[in-house]
Amino acid sequence: MFEQTMFYLFAIVSVIAALFVVAGKNPISCAIALIVTLGALAGVFVLQEAHFVATIQVLVYAGAIMVLFVFVIMLLNLGPEDLEKTPRFSRLKGAGGIFAAAGAALLAWNFVSYAARAARVGPGFGGLAQISQKLFTEYIIPFEAISAVLMAAVVGAVVIAKREL
Repeated sequence: MFEQTMFYLFAIVSVIAALFVVAGKNPISCAIALIVTLGALAGVFVLQEAHFVATIQVLVYAGAIMVLFVFVIMLLNLGPEDLEKTPRFSRLKGAGGIFAAAGAALLAWNFVSYAARAARVGPGFGGLAQISQKLFTEYIIPFEAISAVLMAAVVGAVVIAKREL
């Protein structure tokens, strides 16, 4: 009963914080809400006894990556006048909202239809040996691709910031 209550608490906090990430106006507040979202997801991993994944979630994503995001936000130095230039609602954002609602409905249906058949994860789930085996064999190319994408994002932010100086 306690685990189920904590799961729902972490899930609610995660969803509310994620909605604030998308809907917030201030980039720094959105980054802080993303840290809250990542922390709540780490709590879900702890409930699943995937302690290594939870630790990496906090150290790498909520720690290092978010510091990088905040650094890029500060480097861009967006003022209130820059943030007000973009329209609050557009057709593209409306289409994105429709797709997001459809995706949420699909996830809810999937959760309800498969929740009764869900099994607990096996022993060793989220352990260092399982993760490193998969990461450095099957998923080495996507792992390196994500590194390149993050580096390109940082270089792009620096180029944009330097152009304005």
